[in-house]
Amino acid sequence: MIMRPLHSLDHVRKSFNGSTSRSVRSEIGQFLTPAVTAQFMSSMFESGPQHVRILDPGAGAGVLFAMCVETLISQKNRPLSIKVDAYETDDAILPHLEETMKRCQSLCTSGGIAFQGIVKNEDFVSVTIAEKREPLFALPIERFTHAILNPPYMKINSQTAMSRDLYSSDIEVANLYAVFVWLSMLLLEPGGQMVAITPRSFCNGPYFKKFRVAFLRTMSLKQIHIFGSRKKAFGDDDVLQENIIYHAIRGLLQKPKSVTISTSEGLDFGEARILSVPYSRVVHPGDRDMFIHLDVDDADTSPAERIKCFTSSLNKLGLTVSTGRVVDFRSREHLRQAPEQETVPLIYPCHFLNGFIEWPVESGKKPNAIMSSYKTSGLLVEAGFYVLTKRFSAKEQLRRIMAAVYDPTRIDACLVGFENHLNYFHKQESGLPADLAKGLALYLNSTIVDQYFRLFSGHTQVNATDLRKMPYPTHEQLIRIGTHLKERMPDQETIDAIIEKECLNCGQ
Repeated sequence: MIMRPLHSLDHVRKSFNGSTSRSVRSEIGQFLTPAVTAQFMSSMFESGPQHVRILDPGAGAGVLFAMCVETLISQKNRPLSIKVDAYETDDAILPHLEETMKRCQSLCTSGGIAFQGIVKNEDFVSVTIAEKREPLFALPIERFTHAILNPPYMKINSQTAMSRDLYSSDIEVANLYAVFVWLSMLLLEPGGQMVAITPRSFCNGPYFKKFRVAFLRTMSLKQIHIFGSRKKAFGDDDVLQENIIYHAIRGLLQKPKSVTISTSEGLDFGEARILSVPYSRVVHPGDRDMFIHLDVDDADTSPAERIKCFTSSLNKLGLTVSTGRVVDFRSREHLRQAPEQETVPLIYPCHFLNGFIEWPVESGKKPNAIMSSYKTSGLLVEAGFYVLTKRFSAKEQLRRIMAAVYDPTRIDACLVGFENHLNYFHKQESGLPADLAKGLALYLNSTIVDQYFRLFSGHTQVNATDLRKMPYPTHEQLIRIGTHLKERMPDQETIDAIIEKECLNCGQ
């Protein structure tokens, strides 16, 4: 009888976590996968070839490939042989990894399956990039049939040798986890499968566009699992991150007709809600940015469907959204804490209050003004009605998109500067009609917009690119919505009722 390694592998994980500090694990991006998660990830793989070659590029204690091996040998049509390549650079965890590899050897031997396990105490990225540069990399060398990974989550310093090596290899990404996925993808054979658990931040936005395009052109998504809580995927590591698990296959001639979307609150995978979603609803045809939309609701009630009652766009409205021009650390000599002669307002997120811009803020740490001169003229815009949104939000904030109106009747100035942590909606660099601006701000603060935005945005940034791709009410609708905004933004329930009524009117 084959002994299941599930509980013993979780014991290894907890033992390692107990012997290392969270700060150390965070510094190297080393958060080991819970065994129950590894078991769920392994179950995503479809029946594969008789000779299996598994890649685990950041193996840790080996729980991922161990669960993959266990899953494969428990299938009715078991493979004839299994080979595992496991990369790990953390010397402290190598003894646990070696022990896991020996366990897999015993499991396979007991099942009559040939096994070869190689622990590589090497940096996966450096080794793979070096191989990629060799002419042999383009030849038909051995590839992997399976890749299973929980890659390190770390920003890449653009001044490092690794960053330069990646750039010269035409791999441009903002975070190390995407590098691991990208290189693992290249090492798969045609028809090879990948299952990965990563942050969902790559699903949208400009920073991961090149990676997203490469991934979706090379791989076909088959299944995506979403965690309802940011705290549960690596709960005992106290990781607050929006993670997803995805299964994809390399080199399908045609994309699947549908993608399986599942969701669970945490590690209760047996209780997960499962929905089959058309592939075209996950990756919209013709979308040059190739956003990945994660819609887990039923078709008739999902935010993606409900927001279709708003059929306009910023282009149709003749509007544009841009990022604030004033980067404060580059303009420090021109900034003033309080308004002075020959200064104009400088607006930060701290000036948001009740849906409008409150200026100046005397008790704040941020400057309130910027000098108006020929040196700063390119940083300023003419005073007018603008809609501003914060580019960054707290992880647990009620809404991702927080909008406010810059009302020139409340602030006596002919020019204004918007700081770089803001996006601003404008009409050819000028202000908007008052009711249009108010209607737009109210719409952006609605729950339906927040829910729709969260479908494809897995991070707390709200980029201008994201806002350009949103659907919007028509000009007439925005004017009508704007009449409800008086001296302050209504409460959330009232906002949602106004937008819901507008949706109902669309269907009549």
